[in-house]
Amino acid sequence: MTKGKQTILSGMQPTGALHVGNLEGALRNWVKLQDDYNMFCCIVDWHSLTAEFGDTAPLRDNIFQVAVDFIAAGLNPEKCAIFIQSDIKEHAELHLIFSMIISVPTLTRLPTYQERKDELDSYGFLGYPVLQAADICVYNADKVPVGKDQEKHIWLANDLAKRFNYLYGPTLVEPEALFTDIPLILGSDKRKMSKSLNNDIRINTTDAETETRIKSFFTDPKKIRRGDPGNPDMCPVFLLHRVYTDDAEKEIAPPCRTGELGCVDCKLRLSTNLNAALAPIREKRAELMKRPDDVWDILNAGAARARQRTQAVMETVRNAMKTDYRKGVS
Repeated sequence: MTKGKQTILSGMQPTGALHVGNLEGALRNWVKLQDDYNMFCCIVDWHSLTAEFGDTAPLRDNIFQVAVDFIAAGLNPEKCAIFIQSDIKEHAELHLIFSMIISVPTLTRLPTYQERKDELDSYGFLGYPVLQAADICVYNADKVPVGKDQEKHIWLANDLAKRFNYLYGPTLVEPEALFTDIPLILGSDKRKMSKSLNNDIRINTTDAETETRIKSFFTDPKKIRRGDPGNPDMCPVFLLHRVYTDDAEKEIAPPCRTGELGCVDCKLRLSTNLNAALAPIREKRAELMKRPDDVWDILNAGAARARQRTQAVMETVRNAMKTDYRKGVS
């Protein structure tokens, strides 16, 4: 911990090797922020149980793969704590406390519950945002880097911290969202890139596999052959060009619109540029895969740093609630 710096908490579910959407939507930003904030980067395995409680066997490897991608993408264990959520039991303790001071109607009104309530009807799913709030507040995090679509979750964490402070006195930091510009990354089928939709490009794939995947991407349905004018604005290939091709607005968009640039050549250029951008990450990843013990050591060290922070915060929580019953007893 560096005095004078604000604290940030970020988390990602252990779904296995990450994809380009994860990299550009979160990881790149975390890497930048680690120099300016006290960073805690959490692999939220308890959250994954909301939907995957029936098959927990893949969790260990999925956690490992995410940790490898975190480090390969540039998160520095010397600058930020990288750890597993379930290694820090204080998350669960604050979650329990928060669950006592929030109403069920508040939770049922949240968009994430409304969207999937027919699919997931467990108490764990209903309380998912409360655990997320505890994840944030147990570090007294000042900021949480998110996109606009996650604003409601940070609002809930802020509201729960406010409720706690109202009931027991000023104790918890009331966290705020740190909104970031997240590039729009669509998958091969023009939907949000996701492993569950099988429309993603994994960080850990080979150059050839990446090229094959990009060849499968949908483009403008009206642009059938070279010479046909296209509309790059909502083409998932062009959206990736904006991230990985210099001057894409000048080099890619105009010849696409006139028909001079065909989709095959456009995809090949993207494949070349994307593979070049991912090359250093893939190289670092390959090195880490040969040293699994080092990765687990990083997770253990990160947990020790996280635990030091959460234990101090929870001590102030218990003091405020007057539930540290043995304090002063010899």
